Amino acid sequence: MNKKFIFVGIPFAILLLMSAVAAVNMSAPKNINQADMAMEREKIINKLLSPITQNASALGNDEAKITIVEFGDYQCTYCHRFHQDTKDKIIENYVNTGKAKFLFKDLVINDLPKDKASSLAAEASYCAAEQGKYWQYHDEIYNNWEGENTGWITKESLKQFANNVKIPDLMKFSDCVEGQKYSNLVQENTIFANSIGLASTPNFILYNGTIPLNIPGAHPYEVFDQALKELSK
Repeated sequence: MNKKFIFVGIPFAILLLMSAVAAVNMSAPKNINQADMAMEREKIINKLLSPITQNASALGNDEAKITIVEFGDYQCTYCHRFHQDTKDKIIENYVNTGKAKFLFKDLVINDLPKDKASSLAAEASYCAAEQGKYWQYHDEIYNNWEGENTGWITKESLKQFANNVKIPDLMKFSDCVEGQKYSNLVQENTIFANSIGLASTPNFILYNGTIPLNIPGAHPYEVFDQALKELSK
């Protein structure tokens, strides 16, 4: 079943990225050529593989052959499940060994109008990134997960998480969160995810420079392991 999933996933992923290119070019002249399409596809791939901000870079070796991009929401139940059950094994066996690097990008789907808690958590992660604590803070949020829209994400709790991971300047962090400095960035991340056809979390794109493989959902480690082995060939 895993093997079937992988080979079904590969053409879907290619369609996913190419449909994004087509959408961008719908209003372009009818004589648009293959070179233009290839350039647009390259722009999408570059955006996919680029860190959100300078201090939120990928885990792992920059020269790794494969990039794993997770699109997630900090309140998402299955994102939390992936973080608890699968992520550490991928980091241990693929990232720490130099075979892959791991990026996280926001795809906000659980916001409520009254608090926009998922967006607020994502914004706070970039406030932490300013002080070199992006991944520590990212993990701290998921380690304190208490469900979807249950009220556990507040400005006060986010500041406590910052204290837990020993962010050096808590006042600077607090001002960043209160001022919603990264609100537009988080929105842009979600818009980009939607533009390439993603609408649920967690959602993963694995890319080896040739084949973009889409894996939607919080699958067991074995699914990722087999997919990564296929892309390593």
